[in-house]
Amino acid sequence: MTRVRTAQTGFTAGEISPELYGRSDLRAYENGAAKLRNLIVLPTGGVTRRPGLHFVDLLPGRARLVAFEFNAEQTYLLAFTDRRLTIYREGAPIAALDSPWPEAALASIAWTQSADTLLVCHPDTAPRRVTRRGELDWRIDPWPLVRDGVSLAPFHRFADKGVTLTASGIDGFVTVTASADIFTQAHTGARLRLGGGQLRIEQVLDGRAVSARITATLEDAGPTADWEESAWSDARGWPATAIFHQSRLAVGGSRDLPNRLWLSRTGDLYNFDLGTGLDDEGIEFPVMSDQVNAIRALHSGRHLQLFTAGGEWMVAGDPLTPATVALRRQTRIGSPVDRRVPPRDVEGATLFVARSGREVREFLYTDLEQAYRSVDLALLARHLVTGPVDQDYDPARRLLMVAMEDGSLAILTAYRAEQVTAWAGWETDGAMASVAIVGDAPHLAVRRGGSWFLEVLSADAALDSALTGTSDAPTTVWSGLDHLEGRRVRIVADGVERGEATVGAGRLVLDEPARTLTVGLPFTHRIEPLPPALGGVGAEGVALRPVRTVFRLVDTGGLTVDAGRGPAAMPLRRLAEGAVLGETPPPFTGDRAIRHLGWRRGGTEPLWRIVDDAPLPFTLLSATTQLKVND
Repeated sequence: MTRVRTAQTGFTAGEISPELYGRSDLRAYENGAAKLRNLIVLPTGGVTRRPGLHFVDLLPGRARLVAFEFNAEQTYLLAFTDRRLTIYREGAPIAALDSPWPEAALASIAWTQSADTLLVCHPDTAPRRVTRRGELDWRIDPWPLVRDGVSLAPFHRFADKGVTLTASGIDGFVTVTASADIFTQAHTGARLRLGGGQLRIEQVLDGRAVSARITATLEDAGPTADWEESAWSDARGWPATAIFHQSRLAVGGSRDLPNRLWLSRTGDLYNFDLGTGLDDEGIEFPVMSDQVNAIRALHSGRHLQLFTAGGEWMVAGDPLTPATVALRRQTRIGSPVDRRVPPRDVEGATLFVARSGREVREFLYTDLEQAYRSVDLALLARHLVTGPVDQDYDPARRLLMVAMEDGSLAILTAYRAEQVTAWAGWETDGAMASVAIVGDAPHLAVRRGGSWFLEVLSADAALDSALTGTSDAPTTVWSGLDHLEGRRVRIVADGVERGEATVGAGRLVLDEPARTLTVGLPFTHRIEPLPPALGGVGAEGVALRPVRTVFRLVDTGGLTVDAGRGPAAMPLRRLAEGAVLGETPPPFTGDRAIRHLGWRRGGTEPLWRIVDDAPLPFTLLSATTQLKVND
């Protein structure tokens, strides 16, 4: 009989997919886990219980959350709901505006910000800009694409080259007649460019004739094949995505021109006139290759990056001019076509969701190859990435937070220099649908039951959908809990856990009065190790007996371990000078051991598991298990 000691000295490989349980030869196997739920993987190797979610507001329905940073001191959260935009500042709504985006469109909106302006795009809706004019003064306006009556937006020839247009005059209101059926009612309001002149369509008479107002005098009213129509209109669709890059506004794709890229004039962000090709004039070109290249997202980094349905591209040129611009495909991964998940900059790399919906890729430029490469960061945790719908990066905690279709959140701890790429899964009593990092505060849109909640990750909240209150004098009755009506909640009063109760009429009545109260929904953190590996070789079918496991803890308030006989709360040593009867003892730092009983066959069942929903701090640094193996 051989005695073996297995040491889990860290969790820097994160939660590992069950598909890899047989790969004990992998380096990641030594520092991985079978389950890491509602935990944050620390770059030093340990794991800590995630903060709770503090309740902010009830939302009128499904929301898309967008962070808006005016400056380092003034940050806002924009919550897009069904044809409504609500602006929050420090947890309070400060403005609400009507918007043109229905709930069904929220999954496909795209946005970019510069200073006090947020540009919002959707291929079925004319683009808008959300402008902060003052702390409480916000506006939603169309992009200013018309100047002195002349459209500065791009034009395109959609009809066959042989189709001609004839105007009834060169000024004022005219009738324009086409040689073929090309007009629909959706062309109302669109622009036509005939030679050097422009017209605005006021009324569609039929498929071949429109009534139009001339906004730039025509040179000739005769039949001409030298004409174009608005590239963006109700008839042809609107910009799909946009980004600011090198003092230009770059627009990627539209409904009818999904693979086309437009860049505005330098310093004139809404002017897309191509002019005569001077360095500061507009640029336009299609993304052409042997794949579908509908542009799904743009990102401004070392280069202008294009994420299309069929691959990833870079736009070279420094500075970008009509003469220097060059488009080069880099990788062939592709981005989702039924939603827009914004790419995020993480330590100089661009992290994007792959078209498969099962990968989060790192798009990174390498000086050695002078090109971009795309590495799958979710390769070892494929089971956690199940249809991403939104993502944002928390630079304070260095966490990428990815919301999934099933309502879970996949959390990536990413430290490239330290070679830490560790995933964990977050869950709550509900479904987390959108995430935005405002300052250093992650905000989430969460569906609980039939209602939508806006909540913020808070170190002061050890529960979800939580509220914290204080009273000058001890009291038993606490109100203001309408958002938790009828829910079974956990109570922490004066720093001591008081069990559970049901909220009724928006209030709770305590058995004993308290000065401070935290009320919310409990969540459970869970840790399960990978199947044991003996000397780097799996223990499949081997008879083994776990004898003792030692957990090294830091600043931990509670430890509940299941060693095969069900969860059991392990008493933690109290410091004599800090322990007060009836109060929660100070957090514990040190080692805590648990003994096992019985033999078992090596398999996929964990030797132990930690499962706890107590609203107490918890940090595990390592776990060492002593085994007896039958030779």
